[in-house]
Amino acid sequence: MEYLEFGAWLTSQLGCKAQKISINAGFTCPNRDGRTGFGGCTYCNNQSFNPEYCKTEKSISDQLNEGRDFFRKKYPNMKYLAYFQAYTNTYGPFDDVKRKYEEALSVDDVVGLVIGTRPDCVSDKLLDYLQSLHDKGVFVLVEYGIESAHDKTLKRINRGHDFACTRKAVIDTAKRGLPVGGHIILGLPGETRGDILNTAVALSELPLTILKLHQLQIIKGTRMAIEYAEHPEDFMRMLVDEYVELVCDFIAKSRPDMIFERFVSQSPPGLLAVPGWGLKNYQFVEKIKRRLQTLPDNRVG
Repeated sequence: MEYLEFGAWLTSQLGCKAQKISINAGFTCPNRDGRTGFGGCTYCNNQSFNPEYCKTEKSISDQLNEGRDFFRKKYPNMKYLAYFQAYTNTYGPFDDVKRKYEEALSVDDVVGLVIGTRPDCVSDKLLDYLQSLHDKGVFVLVEYGIESAHDKTLKRINRGHDFACTRKAVIDTAKRGLPVGGHIILGLPGETRGDILNTAVALSELPLTILKLHQLQIIKGTRMAIEYAEHPEDFMRMLVDEYVELVCDFIAKSRPDMIFERFVSQSPPGLLAVPGWGLKNYQFVEKIKRRLQTLPDNRVG
């Protein structure tokens, strides 16, 4: 069994190699400022709740130019995607959001946008605008934090929305011809292996293009770290090979045309309340590929 890789898909879409450059555009989050809730998701580091974090000292253009200049030394012909990554990058007055996107697109060699956001923070007006960019030949990928398809889990981690909200946002985005990405955390408290694989099935019923997976990491200073200390039995603490098996089963439950961009994430060791595995991302990918080679492809669709 194999899976479709993000890099090859992206090159096919753009007709060239492209590198994402992460930027902090000064957005915040409705789950912190009171519109949806306070305190954010339980897995978020409380240190990042300080509003000063949102006030980057560098402009969007400066951040992109610095990133481009760094990569240009090694890849002189590379093109770039502005990756609006920090916080909820569709949250704010429409004109302000539009201005930020257009500042990014004004930078030389930036050919598109990757926009990380929440499913409860997109409007028809914004999606229509993104469609207009797409229709002009600008690459636009909208990436939603989904985390789980189970409402009980979303409530427990204080997401502030349900899966029906995710379903609507993904459908509304895809019907405008935009590729849609989703971010999923494997091992959230209270979830079983079966719950996680049911999430794979539920996501495959949506018009998602791309999935990012990563293991739950318990970060110091979060409410989840407190929860883990009090009720460790509610958490799946997997060894490396157990996680590899889970990811392979997740792929097997997913549509064959689903593109996978990532399987793990690595937070700085000093931030982890529970030690990580000590492996690099590429080492996980190789383990997953080797394991998939031993499995039959029984996917339907």
